[in-house]
Amino acid sequence: MAAKSKKASEGSQVLREAIAKLMEGRDLSREESRLVMREIMEKKATDAQISAYLVALRMKGETVDEVTGSAEAFAHTGQMEIQDANVVDICGTGGDNLHTFNISTTAAFVAAGAGVTVAKHGHRSVSSRCGSADLLQALGVNINVPRERVKECLNTIGIGFFFDPKFHKAWHYALGPRQEIGARTIFNIMGPLTNPARIRRQVIGVYDPTLMPLIARVMKELGAKHVMVVHGSDGLDEITITGPTRTFELFDGEIKEYEINPEDYQLSISDLQYIQSHSCNENVRYLQRVLDGEHGPARDVVLLNAGAAIKVSGKAKDLQGGIRMAVESIESGAAKEKVQKLIELSNRH
Repeated sequence: MAAKSKKASEGSQVLREAIAKLMEGRDLSREESRLVMREIMEKKATDAQISAYLVALRMKGETVDEVTGSAEAFAHTGQMEIQDANVVDICGTGGDNLHTFNISTTAAFVAAGAGVTVAKHGHRSVSSRCGSADLLQALGVNINVPRERVKECLNTIGIGFFFDPKFHKAWHYALGPRQEIGARTIFNIMGPLTNPARIRRQVIGVYDPTLMPLIARVMKELGAKHVMVVHGSDGLDEITITGPTRTFELFDGEIKEYEINPEDYQLSISDLQYIQSHSCNENVRYLQRVLDGEHGPARDVVLLNAGAAIKVSGKAKDLQGGIRMAVESIESGAAKEKVQKLIELSNRH
């Protein structure tokens, strides 16, 4: 027992060297970054080392190689093959501190109702009031299911949820340090890049516009097929309705930059306050009202984001077509039905 405590107190030499290098303002290589993340995943690093590493990396600024290498550390852990090769994820990095309701989670059900297979993954709240896991649990979804049940959800009802700490141990081991730091770290960036379903089609919202070209390039390095990286002009890590949304789109190996304007899709510009939430219970009410067909800013922002997910899935040729399919998903009741089916299947004994 004493020997084990001594070993734990020594921590990781790999982390020690990486922290020293970062504190000198030097970049880590792709391989070094992969090794650091493996050390965290294998519980070889202390909480103090994890905290120091995350802060030092954030202060220096993450590079494409550092993020790619970190994401690659997850490549052979907990991944699974899904029947639908065009499976999609829609998520934000979090960390925008704007306290909106769970737009991407609501949009995931709408996209699923339109026939898109959606592999949602996430965690409990770190920098927001209600993470995707918190919302789903409040709805009655069992998030602590084994991998085979998640796979069954994806293959039979077209939507499933990977609870990150369950599928990626690094999230679990780093959760304490992340919560204590309370600031955005590489884990916010990496969240969308490490979906266990081998995602190649994705809508990724980011809190910081300077991260957009980085994430688009990282996704290209990781072999993605069709990705939209988005950042609202209000700072939202989703496609926003308060103004334009800057977009980096990766398709067929090429990256192009443009803006999405709600008014171009017959959606009204709205104030941020109409999509903000102060609790998980309020988030649940937002989701229910949108899926019940209530019109307004919450519905509009969900349509934009679900439309983007439908577009990258290949089921719509453009965003306008994706939005039309999203409207039909809500109005037909298909999106709402996906919620009920996920609750039922995730809780089945």
